[in-house]
Amino acid sequence: MLISAITWRDVHTGPPRTLVVPVGSVEQHGPHLPLDTDLRVAERVAAALEAADPSLVLAPAVAFGAAGEHEGFPGTVSIGHEGLRLLLVELGRSACRWAARVVFVNGHGGNVATLAQACALLRYEGRDVAWIPCAAGGDAHAGRTETSLMLALDPSAVGPEREPGATAPLRELLPVMRERGVRGVSENGILGDPRGASADEGERLLEAMVGAAREALTRWDVDPETGRARFSAHRGGQQ
Repeated sequence: MLISAITWRDVHTGPPRTLVVPVGSVEQHGPHLPLDTDLRVAERVAAALEAADPSLVLAPAVAFGAAGEHEGFPGTVSIGHEGLRLLLVELGRSACRWAARVVFVNGHGGNVATLAQACALLRYEGRDVAWIPCAAGGDAHAGRTETSLMLALDPSAVGPEREPGATAPLRELLPVMRERGVRGVSENGILGDPRGASADEGERLLEAMVGAAREALTRWDVDPETGRARFSAHRGGQQ
């Protein structure tokens, strides 16, 4: 069920519903990927969940997230952690007046801490809310992983300038990034190397993401501290 295709009576007379809300970000993704890359990934995973389960209602996406680390590059639009937290909390409070559950499907790593805070508060208030990551592993930002995902989602949106960025491990880059943002460690905005990316790899990554998200939604084993719906242990890095 898409919110754009139903009325209040469809919700009122049907079985208890779970509202699925994609959460993304508008931020630089190097010189070759669109600014809404994270949003597109979250929307695709959320749409796959809805397509497989008629009890789900798919909401319009929360397009803007907490992306201050990317504001050294034009095109980035961040509403910050406080703005995002307020939006998610009020969205959850309102939706839970009719939805049995609300699940946020997150496509941007910078949103994680805020999602955890918002979902933990909503659960403390007695609302059945959780979030699920679009987790794929691989390099950190606009590298081979995200380039492969976009080649699978929309190859026409991927530019030809697939040059490497900062390829050091993220743990080594983080101290400088916390002080100076992504621009402090990568002039082109890439954390990784997009060369070698392929649509086939992107399809496999998407399949794994959707499978993990379905499992988390089915199990509904929510971490009380982080508000995350957990995958089973065998998925390892997908956690």
